Order: sequence, then structure tokens, then C-alpha cells
Amino acid sequence: VFGKDINLVLVLSNLSSDRKSIRVDMSASTILYTRRAVAEILKAATAVELGPKQGKHIRVKIPYTHYGKYLTTDKRIQVTALCEVMRSHGLKLLVEKTIILEDTNIIIKVPRRVVVNRAVSLEISYANPLPEPVSRCVLLVTLMNQQVKINLARLAPRERSKIFFEFTPRRAGPLQLQVDFSCDKFSHVKGFVTIAVAPA
Repeated sequence: VFGKDINLVLVLSNLSSDRKSIRVDMSASTILYTRRAVAEILKAATAVELGPKQGKHIRVKIPYTHYGKYLTTDKRIQVTALCEVMRSHGLKLLVEKTIILEDTNIIIKVPRRVVVNRAVSLEISYANPLPEPVSRCVLLVTLMNQQVKINLARLAPRERSKIFFEFTPRRAGPLQLQVDFSCDKFSHVKGFVTIAVAPA
């Protein structure tokens, strides 16, 4: 989840009946959705001895403090592990994983019944998932082809807050509401909901 430390486990297994010495070079970078690297956030190397038919786990932690300021709006991190079996004439194995960090910041609560031409109040809650305060917080609410910009107070570390948003639907049928939350430390955290508007 965005704002938390990332914990990974690399599982190595020796399927042969011979002892193996393996060098593991690990790296991680923040990337764009095109897979283009933005910034390297982890580089580590380790050596592992595996007995016949033995398996081992290598644990890797990427703290938020390492990746937070380099993350793009795509919220993607590419992790690679190059495993080289020593004394095996250059036998190598490359393991890759792309991590897409989830946002759990926006929650939109809609009343059970929404009726055309009758005012309705929605509850929109938003959060700072980071271990540091954020300021210049803005909510952009898009509804019925109109955008409303709402300036918000700063949020303490891990703080959640909420506002009430009132509007009057002008026609029956499905209506989509989209919320975009930005601040000085991250931007474009989105939430959306489809509202079923009943006839009057």
C-alpha cells in the first residue's frame, strides 16, 4: 500500500543433488507505466549456499523513505534479482517483478436512495497514508460535466478526514462522480462511484 514499507521475499531452490553457491544482485527502481526507470531506490548483493534439494528465503525491505520522493503518479516499482550460480560456466537467472502500489485513501459514501431534483449529501473521506504531514491539500470533484475544486486543511501523519458534498441530480439514471486528491507530497489519488438516480 502506498505510504508503507515494502516487504519482499525471494525464494531460491536447489533442485539438484549438488551443493550450489549463488550470488544474488538485487535492485529496485521507480518506473513509469512504459517501464522506463525514473530512479534507483535499492541496490544490494548477497551470497547464498544451497545444499542438495535445499531452499532458502531472502527477505528484502524497501522503506517508504527510500521510494516516496521518487514515485511517479503511476506508483510503480520494478524489482529485479539476478541470480548467478558460481562455478557453473556463467549460468544466470533473472527474476523481475513490477509492484503497483494501491491507494486506499478515498472513500465515498452515498445515501441508499438518490432521487432526481432532490438535494443529496455525499460523504467523501480522504487520508494521508504517509508517516509525515502533508499540506496544500486539494480535492477536485467531477460530477455532471462540472468540476469543483475544494481546498483542504493540512493533514497530520496517517490522518483521515472527511467533507460533505451536496448536489441536486437533474436527471434519472446512472451518474458518475469522480474525486481526485492531491497535496504537496503526492498527487492524483482517485476515487469514483456510480450513483443510481431514481425518478421523482
